Amino acid sequence: MSSRIPIAEAFDQLLVGTVPVRITAYDGSAAGAEDAAFAIHVRNERGLSYLMTAPGDLGLGRAYVSGDLEVSGVHPGDPYPALREIKSGLKFRRPGAAEALALVRGLGLEHLKPPVPPAQEHLPRWRRAVEGLRHSQQRDAEVIHHHYDVSNRFYELVLGPSMTYTCAVFPSEDATLEEAQANKYDLIARKLDLQQGQRLLDVGCGWGGMVRHAAREYGVRALGVTLSREQATWAQQRIKEEGLDHLAEVRHLDYRNVEERDFDAVSSIGLTEHIGVKNYPAYFGFLRDRLKPHGRLLNHCITRPHNKKEDTGAFIDRYVFPDGELTGSGRIITEAQDVGLEVQHEENFRVHYAKTLAGWCHNLVENWDECVAEVGEATARVWGLYMAGSRLSFERNEIQLHHVLATRTDADGVSGYPLRHTFGI
Repeated sequence: MSSRIPIAEAFDQLLVGTVPVRITAYDGSAAGAEDAAFAIHVRNERGLSYLMTAPGDLGLGRAYVSGDLEVSGVHPGDPYPALREIKSGLKFRRPGAAEALALVRGLGLEHLKPPVPPAQEHLPRWRRAVEGLRHSQQRDAEVIHHHYDVSNRFYELVLGPSMTYTCAVFPSEDATLEEAQANKYDLIARKLDLQQGQRLLDVGCGWGGMVRHAAREYGVRALGVTLSREQATWAQQRIKEEGLDHLAEVRHLDYRNVEERDFDAVSSIGLTEHIGVKNYPAYFGFLRDRLKPHGRLLNHCITRPHNKKEDTGAFIDRYVFPDGELTGSGRIITEAQDVGLEVQHEENFRVHYAKTLAGWCHNLVENWDECVAEVGEATARVWGLYMAGSRLSFERNEIQLHHVLATRTDADGVSGYPLRHTFGI
């Protein structure tokens, strides 16, 4: 029988260079500098099994969400400082087959039996396929429910009064999150050149922030649709409270089932990530057909810094955005053009999303006890981990956020667009 290998020593053998964090485990082993700012502690055998049966971000996520992996030196609502240190300095090498087998035997073959995943984990992609084709209306409704119908109160605590779960646009470095969210909605309204009496369709409208802003500030008749029943209920109540129900409406409805046409403007703020790249032609074609000639479309979505189709990572796919797909702004523009839309302007807001996520993590930390009471500590840990990790990805230019503004130009080539942009900064 092979002798046991100390857990921290096994990790140390797989690391390249100086270990930037302290690594400890339930067997009493340790590696890395004792005075490191952050420490990773494997608390129990289940945590080790998670790490061994799903190497990479999924295993780490499972162990962290379940509380079997602890990170000291940071708050669980915002582990960003530790993630930044780990991402910058923690480098693993790939062992050869013989070495890998020796390590597994030394850590214990019994740890190769996968533990039951945390309850917050969604089904893998192959299991979801049993429930419906990817991006079918049935399957989209299920994955949206998984993420957005957590708890409206939880979202209020994390997102703040704006109840806006999309990238803010900061008018200055010291602007508050609420100021930046209001600025984002107004920038979109100006890009769409909204005028009193016009009609706006907002697809994937969330809690109705854009719908209410357009109705309140511009006198626009606005219709929003969302696949989340919880969002629609909250939005309709807020619309009534603000006295906007003569202008604004939010429906619990798949955008593909909107029958109305001849809108002056369409906004899509954070929906394209859920569409699926292969469905872009149908998506942009549908939105084009909802516009009247000279109407404008503003598409706001997370993108890659390249134009290849690429699925999200395993942790994000299982815990945050099931079936999410991202590609580059070039692909977005190409698909919009290929259905006959004329692209007038594009803009990258990735640094704004990093600041937005920092604001949401701050809110989660400030309201941690109430958030945990509302959804449980495991779910709150999912949010802290994913938002802090996403912030780091935006900062490192691994993902971006783009606005693409387009018009439905008529058959004579008239777009209704001015000689120069009029929406300012």
